[in-house]
Amino acid sequence: MILKEFLELRRDRRTMAMIIVLPLLLLVVFGYAANFSVTDVPTRVYGPRAQQVATQLHAPFDVKEVDPAGTEQQAVDALRAQDAGAVVLTTTSAASSKVLIDGSNLFAAQAAASAAKASGGVLVPQVLFNPELKTSWMMVPALVGMIMAFIGTIITAIGLVRERQAGTLEQLAVMPFKASDVIVGKIAPYFVLAAFDMILVTVLGCLVFGVPFAGNVAVFALGAALFLFTVLGIGVLISSVSQNQGQAMQLALLTLLPQILLSGMIFPLSAMAPGVRWIGYLFPLTYFIKISNGVMLRDAPLDSLALPLGVLAGMAVLVFTFAVLRFRRDLAPAAPKAVRKTVAAGSAR
Repeated sequence: MILKEFLELRRDRRTMAMIIVLPLLLLVVFGYAANFSVTDVPTRVYGPRAQQVATQLHAPFDVKEVDPAGTEQQAVDALRAQDAGAVVLTTTSAASSKVLIDGSNLFAAQAAASAAKASGGVLVPQVLFNPELKTSWMMVPALVGMIMAFIGTIITAIGLVRERQAGTLEQLAVMPFKASDVIVGKIAPYFVLAAFDMILVTVLGCLVFGVPFAGNVAVFALGAALFLFTVLGIGVLISSVSQNQGQAMQLALLTLLPQILLSGMIFPLSAMAPGVRWIGYLFPLTYFIKISNGVMLRDAPLDSLALPLGVLAGMAVLVFTFAVLRFRRDLAPAAPKAVRKTVAAGSAR
């Protein structure tokens, strides 16, 4: 029996991947990415004494721009667009300078605020977009994306695999549908359900935890639609390479776990090692968190969210294309078998 189990495990490549790859993944992620300490906060220095004050700033303030003509409104706009994590506003006198800090980036804001308070009155911090630095204000926008990723990936993958096991896929093969028609028809109900869950979680998060929704609902809806389309496509891809629901669940977890750990939801991307950080930029959840955080907390303008929206749109097209190609391969072999079954059923009658 022991030998039999070892032989079955060796043939089950997906289970072997879970046994070997997942522990290594967790080791690497928690070893290199599990870091809450932010050592570099992108900083701009505005005002008459900008050049002088900029030379006196130390870590975690990483001066990226010095502009003696910069105004407080420009500072707020830079933080809202997340072009900087902190902006130092100087005056003509040698009095203390005010530091405006982006509170939507919790860990960077905590580091900047602590450094400002430790300056002995030289820097006076003022936190925007999350004045009390509440963890829930950062987590709720990210949780919206995580819940949609779970629903979109796992439910879609399991649902389509269930149909393959039940033989429904063979019936679809002889109907006048293209692969893209089948995929759209299959994911549409999951899209509607996931969208409903997204609205529910967002509203409850705002009501229960007091998280503001300061931005444009249409921009948030656009980002959510692109993200949902992407994760649903991933679910279709997983179903196309899975023979049963157990395999689909394993592959879904292998794609979801790295997203949660490396998307910036738990650990700040800026605190990760460069190699691990770039892995995080390959996941759709990373970009949806940027969109949801920017819209809900900062009222970020559309042009500042163009990059994450564009990346999600590209991912959605790419994933859907691969899903259609892969699904077409599944439908083609199923068609002759379905025809044979139909002919056999007619002969029996």
